[in-house]
Amino acid sequence: MLYDIGLTIEYDYAAASDRSRTLVRLLPADAPGVQRVLSQRLDIRPRPDERREGRDFFGNRTVMAVWHGPIPSLQFQLALRMERLAIPARADLSPTLRALPAALAAETGLGPLSPHHFRGPSPRVPDVPEIAGFARGLVTGDMTTQDAIRTLGHALHAEMRFDSAATSVETGPEQAFAQRSGVCQDFAHVMIAGLRALGIPAGYVSGFLRTTPPPGQPRLEGADAMHAWVRSWAGPGIGWVEFDPTNDQTAGQDYVAIAQGRDYLDVAPVRGALRSAGGQDSRHAVDMVPLGEDA
Repeated sequence: MLYDIGLTIEYDYAAASDRSRTLVRLLPADAPGVQRVLSQRLDIRPRPDERREGRDFFGNRTVMAVWHGPIPSLQFQLALRMERLAIPARADLSPTLRALPAALAAETGLGPLSPHHFRGPSPRVPDVPEIAGFARGLVTGDMTTQDAIRTLGHALHAEMRFDSAATSVETGPEQAFAQRSGVCQDFAHVMIAGLRALGIPAGYVSGFLRTTPPPGQPRLEGADAMHAWVRSWAGPGIGWVEFDPTNDQTAGQDYVAIAQGRDYLDVAPVRGALRSAGGQDSRHAVDMVPLGEDA
């Protein structure tokens, strides 16, 4: 599946900010057998005095932008053409939950894709006893790891309600689970906490999800938003699998990944420091159009 993707993120400051420094994770990378970057362009306005591209520990592409003087506003415009490949169905070769610790012990590497980085608490996903108890009540030791991942994802989708006004970007999984509501970031953090409580390594993925309008209705440009879902390690025979608890489905050809990490802090699309006064307004719009189909 081919997609043209456009993203705009804008900030307006009550007072011009001075000496701003921003780390941006908006440029996707090729993932063999999963997705390919065909073209890309990231425009930053005003033009930064310094711009440096690199990669972080988890392999995410980064752009560091620095302004030496005051700026009254900031805009990021991303244009992508992506190919999302179909992943063929595979037999469930994952170990049982009882056998998973031995499979993990056999993994001795500590590179970016090592499951060991995704086993314990991380800055935005602490141990939450209520989530752990919920997850453990759903599984047995004889269940395969892949079945356990899907079982928890299905259960959280049924248990929680999507509500864009219920949480903020700072909300932790303990609050989102207690109130049983939140946005995709909250669903992902809660599922990650539950999987780690089961001994399953789990991390966070940010990216784009193609949305389909109601029958007979046209697509609305900019109606989409950045999305979040979960990647989990299901043993050496399968490796990493991705599940979207917000929409109760495996992340397939409707998904394009931008960044991955332990939780939101590792993949935040725009994160930085500035010196200013007063508040700020922000706007965020995404348009994800499959090529060869009517918009």
